[in-house]
Amino acid sequence: MFKIIVELFFLVIIQAAITPFIRRLAFVLGAVDNPNARRVNKKPMPTLGGLGIFVTYNIGAFVLLREQFPTHELFSVLLASSVVVLTGMIDDILELKPRQKMIGIFVAALIIYFLAGIRMNVLNLPFIHNEVHLGWWSLPITIFWILALTNAVNLIDGLDGLADGVSMISLITMGIVGYFFLHTHQLYVPIACFMLAACLLGFLPYNFHPAKIFLGDTGALYIGFMIAVLSLKGLKNVTFISLLVPIIILGVPITDTVYAMIRRWLNKQPVSQADKHHLHHQLMKMGLTHRQAVLTIYALSLIFSFVSLLFLLSPTWGVWPLIVALLFALELFVESIGLLGEKYKPLMHLIQKIINKRSTKDPTVEVWHLGEEKPEQLKKQNKKNKQ
Repeated sequence: MFKIIVELFFLVIIQAAITPFIRRLAFVLGAVDNPNARRVNKKPMPTLGGLGIFVTYNIGAFVLLREQFPTHELFSVLLASSVVVLTGMIDDILELKPRQKMIGIFVAALIIYFLAGIRMNVLNLPFIHNEVHLGWWSLPITIFWILALTNAVNLIDGLDGLADGVSMISLITMGIVGYFFLHTHQLYVPIACFMLAACLLGFLPYNFHPAKIFLGDTGALYIGFMIAVLSLKGLKNVTFISLLVPIIILGVPITDTVYAMIRRWLNKQPVSQADKHHLHHQLMKMGLTHRQAVLTIYALSLIFSFVSLLFLLSPTWGVWPLIVALLFALELFVESIGLLGEKYKPLMHLIQKIINKRSTKDPTVEVWHLGEEKPEQLKKQNKKNKQ
C-alpha cells in the first residue's frame, strides 16, 4: 500500500511537469479557446489540458502500477479512451457539432461493452431481495450510463478549475467507497480512481483561476468517460444502494445537466443548445466572484460525497428519508439561485402559501416585509422598549 501511495504522489509530479509542454503543443496545433458571449475567459486560452491527463494516467497504468491491472481490460479501456480523447482533440482544434461528439463517445462505449466486458448485468431490487437479469437491456442501459456521465462532466466545465476539482472530489470518494465498502477483490478499481484523481491534482494549479490552460473537450470528455467506466466496474451486479451512490457522488454535474435539459424544454429550446444559465453562471449572477463560485460548487460536491457515504452507512429503511431530504434540499437550492429561471419556483411558492395561510389564521401574527411600514404590533413593542 505504501508503494501505491508513493506512485500516486509521483503521478502528481509527472502531471505538473508535463502540463507546460501540453500548453505549448495546444498553441502549435491551434487548440485555443477564444473569448465569446458564452465564455468567461477574457483572452485566448490554450485547451488540450486533458491530453496531459490522458498521458499521465496511462504512464501510471502501464508503467508505475502495471501489476495492479488485468491486461485485457487495461488495453480495452485504453482503446476506448483513445477514441474519446481523439474526439475531444478534434473538437478543441476544429469544433465538432454535438451530434458528432456523441458518435465518438458512443463508439467508445461500444468498445467498453463488447471488448472490455464492462457492463450492468443484474439489478437487485430493495426489500423484495429479487435479482432482475437485465438481458438485452444491459446494452442500452450501459451505453446510456456512459453517454450521460461523460456529457454531465463536460457541461460543468465552464469556470477555471471547476470540472477538475469536482471530478477530483468525486473520484476520491469513489475510491474510498470502492476500497472500504464494496468488499471486492478488484482493488485496481479504487486504485484507478485515486490515480486519475492524482492526475487532476497535478493539473489543478495550472487550471485554477486565473487559468493558464483549460481542460478542453479533450479533458472534460476523457474524465467524464473514465468516471463512467470506473463507476460501472462497481455496478456489474447492481443493488439499489450501489446504483444511487455514484449518482449522488456525481450530484453536481448530474443536477446541472438534468436541470439544463428541463430548462431548455420549458423554454422550447433544443436540448443541445448552449446557454449561460448553468449552476456556475447563476452563482456569478448572484454576485460571487469567479473563485467564490468555484469554491461554492466544490463545497456542494463535498456535501454530495458526504451524503453518499451516509447512504452506505444507513440501514435500508433509513435510505428513503435521506433521499426525500436530499431532493427537498436540492430543489430548494436550485429554485433559490434560479437555475430553471426566475418564474419557475414551485416549492418556494408552496412554502410561501403555507406561511401566508398560517399568518391569516392567527390574528396575532402580522407579516412585515423589509422596506414597508411597520405593523402596529411592532410599533407598540418599540414604544414599550423605549419606556
